[in-house]
This record gives sequence, structure tokens and C-alpha cells, in this order.
Amino acid sequence: MGMTMNDKLSRYLEGAHRIAIAGHTRPDGDCVGSCLALYGYLKKNYPQLQVDVYLENVPEAYRVLEDADKVITDGGDGAAHDVFFALDSSDKERLAGAGRYFDTAARTVCIDHHISNRGYGDENVIHPKASSTCEVLATLMDLEHLDQKIAEALYVGIICDTGCFKHSNTGEQTMVITGKLMSLGVRFSKLTDEVFYQKTYTQNQLLGRCLLESFLMFSGRCIISVADRKVMDFYKAGSSDLEGVIDQMRVTKGVEVAVLLTEIGELYYKVSMRSNAFVDVAKIAGHFGGGGHIRAAGCSMSGTKYDVINNLTRLIEEQLKNND
Repeated sequence: MGMTMNDKLSRYLEGAHRIAIAGHTRPDGDCVGSCLALYGYLKKNYPQLQVDVYLENVPEAYRVLEDADKVITDGGDGAAHDVFFALDSSDKERLAGAGRYFDTAARTVCIDHHISNRGYGDENVIHPKASSTCEVLATLMDLEHLDQKIAEALYVGIICDTGCFKHSNTGEQTMVITGKLMSLGVRFSKLTDEVFYQKTYTQNQLLGRCLLESFLMFSGRCIISVADRKVMDFYKAGSSDLEGVIDQMRVTKGVEVAVLLTEIGELYYKVSMRSNAFVDVAKIAGHFGGGGHIRAAGCSMSGTKYDVINNLTRLIEEQLKNND
């Protein structure tokens, strides 16, 4: 049973024939990348195994990866598996439709980097200091037995979760592993552009519009923009077309908090917030029934855009003053 392989995965595979791989609901780059990398690795090095990958869908941006078409999105045939690998999912509930395979599998293995993961598998490999699940997965693989396609899936997961190596979760091990992936022929310039920076013409127009109509408050420490229904309809755009807008606002010189309002219904707004150094935007979002991370959070609010801005900026100003 593939024991000649010098990797840490072989011990989970002893006596196994059918393998399931699944990730969290609304899969992102690290989720898709880790699932496809493990799929490719098992198919290449353990050809006797039947391997099934279950995800809700594969977002357009990640379909550049080979094997994206092998993902089962319709729930599959319902049969039980010998081993179930849960990747990048901090709890069992987030496995969505694939949860039933988790319940019927003979053995479950959870591989993740989320600090909130309590370890719900029979076997758990959870490294909260790692940048991404792809980084954790790479430490379990024999990197000599990768090919370009597996390396590219790992690379995409790592750049997505590190924001192209700019987030503070990027560590020395991240760069060592990425260097190894590059030596395997990863088309890193092309993938970085396609997965990370590429925008449609509509998305670029919206970005320009939001930046043009943004305004500063609190001596330039807060930047706000509103994408109302009229603008969205004019560009025939959905809220996913605004991805990246808030991040561009956040890096405005002198800004601590960026706020983007998107009108998603009559007098109803989706609010995205980012902060740079000290404002806890999760606390502000929580006040209005939302949540998120300290530096990135969101909520939904009713009222005119002026009502929403007034209610938010009151709490933002409080935190800015407390830090003065």
C-alpha cells in the first residue's frame, strides 16, 4: 500500500480503497486549492485508490486549475468511503452537503489552519500558525512526488490566504514551500494575475466609480463609499463585482477605517468594513447583528444611506477618539 512513499499521508490510507475529500461551504482559493492538490497527489502516487472530491461549486477564478472539472457538486452517489479528508473547514457543520459522507466514513482526517478548529476528525492535523491549509497539506506530502499541476493547486491556495504574501500569516515556512513549488514549474506570474488581480471591464469600471465617489471623514482617517442600486443596475453588476474595492480603499494613505455600502434592497445595505491598525470593526459589525474579524467585518443595515453612515461613523469615531 504505497508505503514506499516518504510522506505523512500514507498512514491514513492503509487498507483504504475509496477516499472522499471535501472542504467548507462557499469554497475560497485555499479550500479549492487544497482539495484539488490532495486529489492530484493521491491519483498520481496512489493510483489504486478511488478518490472523490465534493464541493458546493468551484468559483470561476479557480477553474484555471487542472482537475477543477473532477469536482462532484451534485452530492454524488451516497456510497460510504474508507477515509474522509476534511480540508480547510473549521467545524463539521461547514462541510455542508458533504457532511453525510463524513458521518458514514470508516475514518476521518481533518487538515486545517483555523485557530477555532477543535479537532473533530478521528485524526487531526491543525496548524494555526500556518498561512493556509495548502501550507499544512504540503508538510504532509513528499514534495519530490509532486508535479506541476499539484504544485499549482497548492500555490493558488497559499496566495489566496496570504493576500499574495502580504498578510501577517505569511511565515518563513510559507516562503520555503512556495519556493519549492516554483521549482516545480508553477506558472506563478500567470496564476497570480488570473486568480488575484484580473478583473472584468465592469469590475474595473465599478472600482473607478467607487473610488471617484468616495469621501473622507475624521481628518482623513475614515474613507466611505456607496454603491447604490442605480449604479449597480447601470453596470448590470452583482455584489461579487465589488470584490477588492474595499481593499483598494483601505490602502489610502492616512486611512485607518474603510467602509463600503452596497444597496441590496429597498433602503437595505450590505456593509463591508476594513481597518489597518487598531479599530475593531468586528465589534462595530456585531453592534448591528453582523460580525467577522478584528480587521475585516461586515453587517447588513436598514435605512437611507445617510442613516447607515451616521450610525456607523458614531461608533468608528468613538474608537478613533479612544486611540488618540
